[in-house]
Amino acid sequence: MKSISKRALALAGAAAMALGTLAGCGSGSNNAAASVDAASASFPLSETVTFTALTHEPSFAGQEINDRLIAQRLEQATNVHIDWTVYVDDQFGEKKQLALAKKDLPDMVFDAQMSQYDLLRYAKDGTIIAVDDLIDQYMPNLKKVLDENPEYRTLITAPDGHIYSFPWIEELGSGKESIQSIGGIPWINKAWLDELGLDMPTTPDELTEVLRAFKQAHPDSLPLSFVMNGGNEDVGVLLSAFGYGDNADHYVVTNDKQVVYTLADEGIIPGLEWLHNLYAEGLIDPEVFTQDYNTYVSKAASDRYGLFMAWDNTSAGTPDNYVALPPLKNADGEQAVTRQNAMGFEIGRCVITGTNPNPALTAKWIDQLYDPIQSVQDNWGTYGDTTQDNIFEMKDDGTLQHLAVPAGVVPYELRMKTNLGGPLAVLDSYYGTYTTMPDDAKLRLDVIQSEFAPAMESEYDYPPIFFDIDTTDRITQIETDLKPYAESQKATWIMNGGAEAEWDAYIAKLNEMNLQELLQLKQTGLDNYFASMNG
Repeated sequence: MKSISKRALALAGAAAMALGTLAGCGSGSNNAAASVDAASASFPLSETVTFTALTHEPSFAGQEINDRLIAQRLEQATNVHIDWTVYVDDQFGEKKQLALAKKDLPDMVFDAQMSQYDLLRYAKDGTIIAVDDLIDQYMPNLKKVLDENPEYRTLITAPDGHIYSFPWIEELGSGKESIQSIGGIPWINKAWLDELGLDMPTTPDELTEVLRAFKQAHPDSLPLSFVMNGGNEDVGVLLSAFGYGDNADHYVVTNDKQVVYTLADEGIIPGLEWLHNLYAEGLIDPEVFTQDYNTYVSKAASDRYGLFMAWDNTSAGTPDNYVALPPLKNADGEQAVTRQNAMGFEIGRCVITGTNPNPALTAKWIDQLYDPIQSVQDNWGTYGDTTQDNIFEMKDDGTLQHLAVPAGVVPYELRMKTNLGGPLAVLDSYYGTYTTMPDDAKLRLDVIQSEFAPAMESEYDYPPIFFDIDTTDRITQIETDLKPYAESQKATWIMNGGAEAEWDAYIAKLNEMNLQELLQLKQTGLDNYFASMNG
């Protein structure tokens, strides 16, 4: 096992240590920060300095970040106090825009939720600054991540060659076997299969027979349910057996690196007709076109579903009754899975503003968040808290071991109450070296790696490419009209049928809405991305 650095352990702190939030520097904090020479400074600083930060939290997590043990440990390790302005999640977008429109900016925006377009727009008017030189000079932890994983440097570098933000990176598996390689998994009621003496279905036709049997044996059941165009709860994974199938954003990349729009591929027509037949026969929940996530989950809790789509099976009332339905076979008799365009990466997690009195020192503090032991806690939560449940136990060797989440506790809520979030990196190499993998993630990865990855044909997904402002504007303009139209037609054909008869007119309409221009823009971006990776 790789040894844990003394510096990492210092950042983590000792669980039994008496901790308290250090006093801020008051109105003179910015002057104190400005006077520190970042090049020669080391943590903890000899004098406390304060930086201001704008961020957000879910309403249930509490707004006093400095009351959290993880924040107190970090402050003690650095002697940097953060004066947080915190908004609840659903207010943050508006509040952030208002704050950044003023001249009195915070020193940084944390968990900034900035898109590539936002970064370029705010950089152009000086609201935020470029940080590429700061990374090279003051951020050895982040620089090491980027040097060893050049694809991340490519993804965070703007078309003008500069970097304007610090990313969030969470690796859980890689390539086809990553936890994000597919969205929702189809979970089938294995208890009902066993009760009726049925084999696991392997084709769309066999699945139809199983759903009929479910309906006959359980008249009040909902044989198949999903949330139409609902991301991880959408029915797209079942369409994988037809043509290119479908995924959340409707783009796939072929093995010859060509971009395809799934809802413009005629191979999907038989799949839409198949789902329509299921709907017409009463085998699909009639509320799939209107129900929201909360309604969907509440019905799952009653174990009424024969088959449903979800990230995992924990929303079912009896999760052990539901197992993953293996990928269905396509017309060639081969299992097929449509790859999802998703990864554990977010570009605009943290930015430094143009009025920050000491960007170099701020970058040096942010770099502490990329220390492996610190990043793991920033992402999930901490250990040794005597006032509430813990995510981890710190082992004698300095590694972090995930604890079982107590019964009745929602893992996400516990994580959000005890973590710090923000910019961080958790790489695959950290599991078994610095930390264990969360149990819920491990279960999902096992299913993906054993059942779905082997049936995933595409070697590529579409990465979060950093386009320039004009290209981003044009892609957004086209997608704003085209995507809702394509998704509404998908829903209409499942409900009413007619996909085959109406297909040519539909494609003509997509082309009127500039589908070909959209695909060309996406293709050029992908070509440039591959060229930069090979260069």
